[in-house]
Amino acid sequence: RTAADAFAAVRDRVGGAVFHETARVISHTPDEHPTGYGTILIVSGGTSDQRVSEEAAVTGEVMGNRIERLYDVGVAGLHRLLAERLRLEQARVIVVVAGMEGALPSVVAGLVDKPVIAVPTSIGYGVAEGGQSALHAMLSSCANGITVTNIDNGYGAACAAIRAIQAANLMYKEN
Repeated sequence: RTAADAFAAVRDRVGGAVFHETARVISHTPDEHPTGYGTILIVSGGTSDQRVSEEAAVTGEVMGNRIERLYDVGVAGLHRLLAERLRLEQARVIVVVAGMEGALPSVVAGLVDKPVIAVPTSIGYGVAEGGQSALHAMLSSCANGITVTNIDNGYGAACAAIRAIQAANLMYKEN
């Protein structure tokens, strides 16, 4: 995670470096880069979660995975999420980024039989407490199989999603 002024210093020293402003990430993909193993769907509750969502998306892309984005489908407008049910079912792994009350990962995990990686964000007001409310809600979810990262950890969520895909592929090769 970085800023534009840091990129200015890197750009002169690393040819091909790219600054992803929304994600606040600098990436550099060498000529031979990793090949991913499946589609990771990045889902976010609201537009205010986009920075963390994009951090996860860019990380997944740099690691060679196909990334799909499904943004602004939080539980306050549940019809938007339900209209995308087919996309949820087609993904290999789903990263769900949400702030406020952190309910979205539980809803998504209740709809699919895929690994769900939940990322609480520091977005919110009132008792959101810098993401603590979302974190506690995600850790307390009654939907089974949710992995929860630290607050605002889009990078860690993408890494967990990639490992889940790799593990599933190894399992299929062995059988």
